[in-house]
Amino acid sequence: MESQKDSEFKVVTIPDVPGFKITKVIGLVNGLSPRTRGIGGVIRGALQSIGGGEITAFTSEIEKARVDAVSRAIRQARKRGANAIVGLDMETSDMGGEASYITLVSATGTAVVIEAV
Repeated sequence: MESQKDSEFKVVTIPDVPGFKITKVIGLVNGLSPRTRGIGGVIRGALQSIGGGEITAFTSEIEKARVDAVSRAIRQARKRGANAIVGLDMETSDMGGEASYITLVSATGTAVVIEAV
């Protein structure tokens, strides 16, 4: 889950942070969060798919994975001395082929040091 420290850390999908200037580029950081749907989630998802629409059993797991991936990228950036990540990109993929129940969420960006202008 996102901590209060994480919420104070600047993370943006654009190449700069409005109101701040980049004083140092540290480099690429990423966070990965592979998730598997347990048998209960697979059954709930299969039942929900019969009626069509959103499969909420999977939505919550993907949201948890997104939060974990971003938090891991932030931890990596902090360890390297950054106080922000710019250009954050989120991607998802299934691992293990067509019948895979593993979804990987990746958060990748550039760790930087910023200061207010």
